[in-house]
Amino acid sequence: MSRATTTMTVRLSGALSEFVTANVGEHGTYENVSEYVRDLIRRDKERKEADTFERLKAELTHAYAAPEASYHPLTAAEVIARNRNRA
Repeated sequence: MSRATTTMTVRLSGALSEFVTANVGEHGTYENVSEYVRDLIRRDKERKEADTFERLKAELTHAYAAPEASYHPLTAAEVIARNRNRA
């Protein structure tokens, strides 16, 4: 898998610009704005992945707690058809 680099321009003003400036440079946590933005994006990506995992875990917990009598067998074709209808 190749990793392409994309250059993006973001315009910030007022309080947002001041906040970023305070977190970058000699007195900030990050050396430069790009490093800060990359970290924010990574954290957001991790948060979304964790949210997705928690939703799946909750669904599985609910499914495993259901009485066995509530289950009914499905063929692979039935599962595929059901999932197509949900999309």
